[in-house]
Amino acid sequence: MGTLKHIAICGNIGCGKTTLAGKLGRHYGWKILYESVEANPYLKDFYNDMSRWAFHLQIYFLNSRFRQIGEIQQSIQPTVQDRTIYEDAYIFATNLRKSGFMTERDYESYLDIFNSMMVHVQPPDLLIYLKGDIPKLVRQIEKRGRDYEYAIRIDYLRNLNEHYEDWISNYRLGRLLTIDVNNLDFVENSEDFAFIVNKIDLETNNLFTT
Repeated sequence: MGTLKHIAICGNIGCGKTTLAGKLGRHYGWKILYESVEANPYLKDFYNDMSRWAFHLQIYFLNSRFRQIGEIQQSIQPTVQDRTIYEDAYIFATNLRKSGFMTERDYESYLDIFNSMMVHVQPPDLLIYLKGDIPKLVRQIEKRGRDYEYAIRIDYLRNLNEHYEDWISNYRLGRLLTIDVNNLDFVENSEDFAFIVNKIDLETNNLFTT
């Protein structure tokens, strides 16, 4: 049987992507590529003034993600990626434009760069979508205690969730596994983590037998 080369985890802020990426990486022996959140020099400023820093923030994330994709494509070892390059454009940049935090000019420039990158991007073998409702996301965000995230508004999270649902419902680039995390705690409950692993194993088997 073959193996997955690129596994990506997507979902809204606070859904557990980073934690799950780490646990799956250790469980399967996959290389882990985390989202460069703490290293992003614009993040704190962005949450304090979204309109001013939206374009800078998104360009930083886009370039970071594109660099990761190059690393994945050159790596022999299977890799699990914390968030995808598609989310940068189709979820976050689109939401910022529709919410009025990014100008049309900046948004068009951003999309030009994104579309140029897409020529060199292969979609993941398996995309795992962690679906979480707003109360779950808020609890998780509060639990991890990042100071700059306290400025995140509920309507911002809600708008992101709507964009995620639209994007996922139309996702056709590869195999998709949706996991509802509202009633799961895969950190404290080993059975919940085993439940996720079992679903991934089934997808892996199906990928190479169909």
